[in-house]
Amino acid sequence: MKLHREGKVTIPISILVIAGLVWAGFAIHAILGYIFAFLGVALVLLVFNFFRNPDIDIATDPKGILSPCDGKVVVIEEVEDEVYFHGKVRQISVFMSPLNVHVNRNPISGSLKKVQYFPGKYLMAFNPKSSQLNEQTYVVAENDLITIAYKQIAGFLARRIKWYVQENDQVEQGGEYGFIKFGSRIDILMPLSANVTVQLGDKVLAGRTTLATV
Repeated sequence: MKLHREGKVTIPISILVIAGLVWAGFAIHAILGYIFAFLGVALVLLVFNFFRNPDIDIATDPKGILSPCDGKVVVIEEVEDEVYFHGKVRQISVFMSPLNVHVNRNPISGSLKKVQYFPGKYLMAFNPKSSQLNEQTYVVAENDLITIAYKQIAGFLARRIKWYVQENDQVEQGGEYGFIKFGSRIDILMPLSANVTVQLGDKVLAGRTTLATV
């Protein structure tokens, strides 16, 4: 199993902490030690699963807006964007559970017109107010066909947003641009004219599921 580079520090620390708890359990009582050992193995497997980074075949579509992450579509609505578009846009939000792959990918190819980080709160990611109030990044990508924005939004557990792009970068559709640790969501903002191709509750895959077309 291929692991993401963001796990290079977290995985060893997690193993050490879990090993310490198991040792403490055995020091108190053998039964408690075995219980901690069982739970510890399960937690280690979950941590490894969370940081997996599988190789995928990108479903390149010049007229398509691909999902930036694995997860579930939880919002499709019109919203007012005051950061870049300064008007109404269509928002599609994808929620990532801790069991999803958490690699974040560019929905379209193009030039990055804006990359900005906003500190904020850590509301539950499914809370509608998290789109405005939570810690997040805001990325704007533009090509000859469309301009969109996509926001990494920190959740209650996910307080480590990582992004690897900057303004004026040229990015490829499906290329990795970031990572969010331990569950959160990504909002994709697009013109109202875009043709949405998913529905609420749909399970989507980063770089493979088309959320909308131009």
